[in-house]
This record gives sequence, C-alpha cells and structure tokens, in this order.
Amino acid sequence: MIVNVRFVGSLRSVSGKSRMTLDLEKNVPLKEALRRLAEKKPKLGRALIDTEFDDPRLNALVIVNDKEISVLDGLNTMLKNRDEIVFVPVLHGG
Repeated sequence: MIVNVRFVGSLRSVSGKSRMTLDLEKNVPLKEALRRLAEKKPKLGRALIDTEFDDPRLNALVIVNDKEISVLDGLNTMLKNRDEIVFVPVLHGG
C-alpha cells in the first residue's frame, strides 16, 4: 500500500523534500505511518513526534485526505492505499 506524504513550510526544509511516499502494510493507523517517517527521516521524526509521549507535537497540523485528523479518528485514523497525509507547521506567538 502506498501513502503519499506532503510537507508544508518549515517541515519541507526539515524533511529535505516537499513530497515522499511511504510503502506500508494494509490498514495501518496514522500513528504507524508517523513511526515509519521517523525511522526514514530521524530529523523529521524529532520535529513531528514528542518522544516522551509518542504523539505528534501540537505545532504540526496533520491532514489526511483534506480533513484535519481531529474530525477523523486522530492518530488512530486508518490509512488506505493512495491516501495523502499533509503536515503543516503551526506557528505560536505571544
């Protein structure tokens, strides 16, 4: 199963590319795709995954097939062949 991944903004620089594909088993949750990304690109993994809690950090918006994951099943959103994941950095200020 192929999943397309797109990086926006500063995450494009961290990943070294704007797009990539992941070859995954069938019916894996989003959190497994995140783990695979971290294995392939450790620097990107550190930008996306809080190693203490093993969850995406709040400074990244994660979109699967044009829907933010909070309206889906969060990290348990099941991925299908040819799905697209988009990672968008979120800036915080004060």
